[in-house]
Amino acid sequence: MTDAAPVGRPPDGTLGFIHVDMDAFFASCELLRRPELRGEPVVVGGVGDRGVVAAASYAARAYGIHSAMPSARARRLCPHAVFLPGDHRYYGEVSSRVMAIFGDITHLVEPLSLDEAFLDVRGALHGEDRAAAIAAAIRRRVFEAEGLTCSVGVATNKFLAKLATERAKPRPSLEGPRFGSGVYVIEPGHELDFLHPMPVRDLWGVGPATESKLSRMGIETVGDLASQSQDRLEAGLGRASGLHLHQLAHAVDVRPVVVDQRAKSIGHEETFPRDLTDGPALRRQLVRRADAVATRLRAAGFAGRTVTIKVRFADFATITRAQTLPEPVDGATPILRIAELLLDRVDTTSGVRLLGLSVSQLVEPVAEQLTLDDAAGPGWNEADDVIEEIRNRFGGDAIGPATLAKPGGSLDRMERGQQQWGPNDP
Repeated sequence: MTDAAPVGRPPDGTLGFIHVDMDAFFASCELLRRPELRGEPVVVGGVGDRGVVAAASYAARAYGIHSAMPSARARRLCPHAVFLPGDHRYYGEVSSRVMAIFGDITHLVEPLSLDEAFLDVRGALHGEDRAAAIAAAIRRRVFEAEGLTCSVGVATNKFLAKLATERAKPRPSLEGPRFGSGVYVIEPGHELDFLHPMPVRDLWGVGPATESKLSRMGIETVGDLASQSQDRLEAGLGRASGLHLHQLAHAVDVRPVVVDQRAKSIGHEETFPRDLTDGPALRRQLVRRADAVATRLRAAGFAGRTVTIKVRFADFATITRAQTLPEPVDGATPILRIAELLLDRVDTTSGVRLLGLSVSQLVEPVAEQLTLDDAAGPGWNEADDVIEEIRNRFGGDAIGPATLAKPGGSLDRMERGQQQWGPNDP
């Protein structure tokens, strides 16, 4: 594996950048296996009091429900909505098939998440109108293969293509989605006509704080922004932000489509149904996370040098503690021991709402892993190899830490995406 990921050509003014965004992806996936719920307001995510919304059907969005909203607030907005717990594994399987469709069209695919990707199709073009035809073919192939709809933006660079997708999106209603064109094309030479009437908050990198600063400068639209000198924007917003927004306001985005981006970290975190203060209970949660992180590290062929824990307290104050090791690790035992040392330095008596564990500074594993005194002495790497082999042959519950054993012989293991949207317990 090389350090540099393959990239596409820099933008050259050709109408060949495509952005694809699946429509209400998680909710739409659920409706595939629950067709009786079509037309109903469906909310997917953490269904417990501390959960958050991962996705909402268009019927649910008509009530003002949106992703990242607390599930409790979503219930107040629409008490009769159907709340479903998220199923990350299922969505991942569907996503893999959708991404494979993109890969059939071009090898230059940059996934942004399970339901979103950039494509560079300039190598497949035979005339400017071909990009729009490819975008329409993508929608058709995804629907025929998976029964799901997607929205597609086409432009001369990534930034504009993503904005174009928003114009192609369905609109929510109580009866379900009101579909638009599905494909929106920003033709070369018309980029500024598209951009300048837009409010500045629609630009990538403009959050509430930046929007407020721009408003004080008399800047409300992208056209207003484009009329400002770069020097004035850098003076008012800082050099990096000023330059970034000056370029976007003039439709400049030189980023290529980046293929096979290397993960920067692998981790798991979880919000508890009730705050934890008990030391043994918190240690058991660290065991779950260390086991899950190590499993994913080894499956991906990585080891990491920095172990980090994340602690969110009952009052929502959040801290992180990290330790960087002289050699990379990929085994559950050394990861756990470092995490325990880090957690021992944290006062948890006020109650822990969320606990996370991650490993970063990822590299390919070296022949000799770190040996920690009283922790991961000789033999632990071999033990991890055996555990991995057993799980590959007999399933994830075949073997694991005794502290995770549940009645009936299964293990209380963490899976990727589990509790991503908060606890399901009331």
